[in-house]
Formats: sequence, structure tokens, C-alpha cells
Amino acid sequence: MSVRPVTVVTGAVGGIGAALARELAPGHDLILSGRNVGALEALCAEVGGTPLVLDLTRPESFEAALAGLGRVSNVVHNAGVVELGAVAEQDHAVWSHTLAVNVVAPAELTRLLLPRVRAERGSVVFVNSGAGLRANAGWGSYAASKFALKALADALREEEAAHGVRVTSVYPGRTATPMQEKVRSQEGAPYTPEAFVRPESVAALIAFALNAPRDALLPDLSVRPGPQ
Repeated sequence: MSVRPVTVVTGAVGGIGAALARELAPGHDLILSGRNVGALEALCAEVGGTPLVLDLTRPESFEAALAGLGRVSNVVHNAGVVELGAVAEQDHAVWSHTLAVNVVAPAELTRLLLPRVRAERGSVVFVNSGAGLRANAGWGSYAASKFALKALADALREEEAAHGVRVTSVYPGRTATPMQEKVRSQEGAPYTPEAFVRPESVAALIAFALNAPRDALLPDLSVRPGPQ
């Protein structure tokens, strides 16, 4: 009888995170992290997951929060924040918060969980963004964090190959999520979810990377809205 993989998902109550939890639930034991405790508990009850309370702005608190965990096969870094604004207008507080949540937290969480993931010859997936490949006006702080996240993933992939750990970056285009609704509001544009990628489609792609045969490595995956 095969042992079910244990997969940690951050940002689990967001659009992509919740869709991923539902996508993985039939075949994975899930450890789910999110900011909205009520929504997180409801999702865990729905999919049979275990809640993991993390404050991503306090990486020094991660070790204690993770101490009670057993096996971990995979880690999906899905949590993220975005605040649009020109470089001339955004102060250091925005940059510090964005980089802390989008880069420092995934780096520290990965470091602490790597011994468990190595033991399982598992996977680490970073949910990046199209902004991690190209920076447009008004997206400086967010794009900088996502470029840094790509660098983290690329370095980790090379470092962990000898341990049998697979590392994948996923670059979704605009996706119909609450974060995208916030972005459209900041852009002063209407939110039209039917024009964007469904979070379930991104979740299916992440699940494909996690469940791929061991002889396949999918280092970079991009997904864009398809023709309507």
C-alpha cells in the first residue's frame, strides 16, 4: 500500500490555494496555512486538512509553529501580497512588507522544512507570477519580490537536485481571485473574472507538477488566459 504524500500549502484560503486544496485532497494529506483563521478551519473541515497558523511577517516564529509537524513531502508557497504603486511613491514600508511575505517567508519556511522534504524526495513549488518574468510600470515592489522568488527557486533547484528534491516555479497570468479583484481596483479597471484564468486551472497545473512521474522535472510552468 502506497503512503500518501503530505503537502503543505500556504495562502490556502485564497483563490488558487483553496482550489489547490480541493484538487489535492483525494490523494494528499494536507497541511494548510492562511491568514483568515475562520476560513482556514472551514476549508480544513471540508478537505480533511490540518491547519497551520503562521504569521508570514515573523519568520522567527516559524520554527516553533512547525515543531509539531511529522512527515512533509511537498511544500507549495502560494501566499503573497501585492500593493501597486510607482517607485517614486512607495516608501520602504511597502517594500519591506512585500519582500518579507513574498520572499523571506518562503525562504525561511523552505529552509526549516527541507530535511523533511529531502527524506521524502518531494517537491517545492513556488507560485510566482507573470510579474516574476517582466516588470511593468506601477508593479516595481511586487515584481521585484517575484523576480527574487524566481532566483530563490532557481538556486534551490540546483542545490537540492542531489537530494532528489524537485523545484518548480509556476507563473500564472491574471487569475480570477480576490487578489486580482484588489489589483483591478488599484488599477481603476473593472474586475471581469470571466476574462482571466480560473484558479482551478492553475491548481490543476500545480497538482500535475506535484504528481508527475519521478523521472520528470518541470522547472518552469507558465499559464495565461486562453481564448474565450
